[in-house]
Amino acid sequence: MNAILKPLSFHFRPMLASDVEDVIRIERAAYPYPWTIGNFKDSLDSGYSSWIAEINGIPAGYWIMMLAAGEGHVLNCCVAPDWQGRGFGRQLVEHLIDTARSHRTECLFLEVRPSNTAAVFLYQRLGFETIALRRNYYPADQGAEDALVMRMLF
Repeated sequence: MNAILKPLSFHFRPMLASDVEDVIRIERAAYPYPWTIGNFKDSLDSGYSSWIAEINGIPAGYWIMMLAAGEGHVLNCCVAPDWQGRGFGRQLVEHLIDTARSHRTECLFLEVRPSNTAAVFLYQRLGFETIALRRNYYPADQGAEDALVMRMLF
């Protein structure tokens, strides 16, 4: 008997306040300088586009984007460490891009650490270009790390 396995993919749904505990666990596992619970609650309270990505009903990623006046700004985007390196980051960012397009966004911005080479490469492959450098933007063990500012035009 041959079994045909369906490839795993994310199921996306809007993030709820009840998801914040799961999201903060992923955030703390993924980043040395994570967002706080308050950052996530404030984003939800502000009405930012906030989505959970689940695999078999288990939260495995999320993204948050501010949309206004034809522009989008990615505030946070993360795949849980246990699921990284399997193409889920691409699914996550493609969903984010599709959502921005559905809101008639003309351009999409994000910041990323230059040391996060996997993310930089993914964003470039999906059509983002580096347009600026923000000096000392992110906290780091040795003071601060710069941020690449990237943009996608629609």
